[in-house]
Amino acid sequence: MITARQLPEDAIRARAREGSAAIFPDVGGYGRTLFGADVDSGTDELDRARIVPPVFVPRRLEKMFDLAREPVYGDVGLTTVLGGFTAPSPVFLCAFGSTQVAGSGLGIAASEQAGRLGMPMVIGENVVPMHGYGRMGESAEDGLLGRIRAYAGAVPDGLGGVVVQQSTEDADAEVWNLVYSDPSATKLLESGRLAFELKVGQGAKPGLGGMTVLSRTAAGEVAEQYTVDEAFGTDTAMVLRSSSPGTFTGEILRQQIHLMRNNYPRARAWVKLHPGRDVGEAAQVAWAAGADAVTVDGAEGGTGWAPSVFLDQVGLPLVECLRRVGKHDASLLVSGRIWEGARALKCLAMGASAVGLGRAALLAVDEDATEGLVRLVRCLELELRLLASALGKYDLTDLTSDDLWFPGAPGPKEQDA
Repeated sequence: MITARQLPEDAIRARAREGSAAIFPDVGGYGRTLFGADVDSGTDELDRARIVPPVFVPRRLEKMFDLAREPVYGDVGLTTVLGGFTAPSPVFLCAFGSTQVAGSGLGIAASEQAGRLGMPMVIGENVVPMHGYGRMGESAEDGLLGRIRAYAGAVPDGLGGVVVQQSTEDADAEVWNLVYSDPSATKLLESGRLAFELKVGQGAKPGLGGMTVLSRTAAGEVAEQYTVDEAFGTDTAMVLRSSSPGTFTGEILRQQIHLMRNNYPRARAWVKLHPGRDVGEAAQVAWAAGADAVTVDGAEGGTGWAPSVFLDQVGLPLVECLRRVGKHDASLLVSGRIWEGARALKCLAMGASAVGLGRAALLAVDEDATEGLVRLVRCLELELRLLASALGKYDLTDLTSDDLWFPGAPGPKEQDA
């Protein structure tokens, strides 16, 4: 056997042995594994950034005057308005889409817990084409309607909201039309807590559409709607199912948002962007066209299936997305390996209005289907309060990039020179 130490021999031999199946994660883990970029926290720039409290804290002095006592971390306010919804903290539940993991009952459990928390929830693309809507003759457990009902039955009045994504295949299934006229969504719609999100890109697969792995029987049922590929070999029981990424220009995006506004006037309009190099420009176009929120997944994000090369090498990191979009008065919602308060606060300091929980939420619900997500969010909220208080700030909108230090960045004296 020959060797070539300068090359990744194992990976090359796997491709020679397995063919196109080798460019994806191990298909044997599908349905049990949450996929995403293989990021080392030691090299992730956002993780390496330090939160740097100042010595002088004038905002704490202002708060002390308001309270007539010394402020403590419990005085930090977390209530946030994001995308037109009121939330008890700057946290929302990301879309899981047609991911098989979420369809195993975890999606319903996550929806119910998110409702109890009053946190906004996004329902991903392809749920209706893949699992059905949830009316008579369809499985309500796996369908979109089941998630809406679980959430609506638990959410307190005045808090939260449901956001329904739509991709090309969803548009063919008229998903937004179904939801907008459904009695199960009436309470949310009439209280201003229903939004539709235009899917402009996939966080874990920039430039590609959604991908799942299906049995040959299931793939046969949706072959007219999706691209079906024998990526894993003709002798296997599984095939690759891919959706269209959609085609967008600035003008197409503007017109799509205008159509959303005209066709669904009582629903909020959200836009989901992938971590592309022009993400800042795209966000500005969306806001100028009237979008209530822009959501950006960093390259670290993603719960679903994706080619390994995309997970490892395609798309901007979340920190760079935040830099390119910058601060904005409108809602900027971001996600990408968010699970605790420090990473969340760094995103808020760099201009995000709220952060999303994706894989972390599914793990929490898998650990405890009744209280796991609730406990995870409570931990994150406490950390946010502790960190913001240490910075001497009691309103999260007061956070700025000055609250962060990035290794290698010039210090104040170097900047002034």
